[in-house]
Amino acid sequence: MVKQFAWWVNLAGPKMQCVTLEVGKVAIALHSADIEYCAEVRGRYGDFVREHENPSAKIDVECLPESDFTDDPDEDLVVDHQRSHWTLRRGDFQAEWNSATGLGSVRQVRSPYATDSLLRVLHSLILARKGGFLLHASSFIIGGNAYVFPGISGSGKTTLSRLAPQDAVLLTDEVSYIRKVGSRYFAYGTPFAGELALNGENACAPVRAVYLIFHGPSNIVTPLAAANAISGIMRNVLFFAADETLVQSVFQTVCDFVLNVPVRRLDFVPDASVWEVVR
Repeated sequence: MVKQFAWWVNLAGPKMQCVTLEVGKVAIALHSADIEYCAEVRGRYGDFVREHENPSAKIDVECLPESDFTDDPDEDLVVDHQRSHWTLRRGDFQAEWNSATGLGSVRQVRSPYATDSLLRVLHSLILARKGGFLLHASSFIIGGNAYVFPGISGSGKTTLSRLAPQDAVLLTDEVSYIRKVGSRYFAYGTPFAGELALNGENACAPVRAVYLIFHGPSNIVTPLAAANAISGIMRNVLFFAADETLVQSVFQTVCDFVLNVPVRRLDFVPDASVWEVVR
């Protein structure tokens, strides 16, 4: 009986492992028979690996050699859908996901960049229905409140992170995770790192203020009218799908966010004195 059972297990193929990643209280479970991939994911995402009974998405992952995967490794990200069936494609992965059932699959190279991109797209789609959005911004917790600093590449997100005071908790230097809980908006830590190459803390706090950042000759904070604040934030929202309904949902969330959270312009010089005008 023992030999027969072992023979059946071998026919069934390698045992699937599950690694569940929770960001912003939204869990995505990755299932794979690739032991090396699962170990890399656990090491890469650290404290964001959490047990979760009801993940928002369950994705079967198949890792392929880069040479076998695509003829165009530099292909840009394409996100499309028909009703609840989503397809996601880039030069290093191809995925399908059903937003109604939460089930999906991906074929990808064994790369943290492919996994990061997949997770960002899935979180952006899930958040759009939960009153939240991903923002190209650094963010920190200071004194129990979150401060968020959106800006384009090169505007100073990582610089602010390096200059942050010792009591600041880094949530991210690249992609901030914003969602509404009750009547308040919270910023959550993410593992989506920028130049610091560091995961943010898996923590959250209510957003106290948002500062749209620009390099300047001195440290100056300028209040923004609602229309300018909405425009500035929308320019930094990370959303990858050309879906009119979801885009409108994200826009309405940003409008509500601006009504509830102060948004200011911050011109700053790259030294620690910038935090004196922020705090």
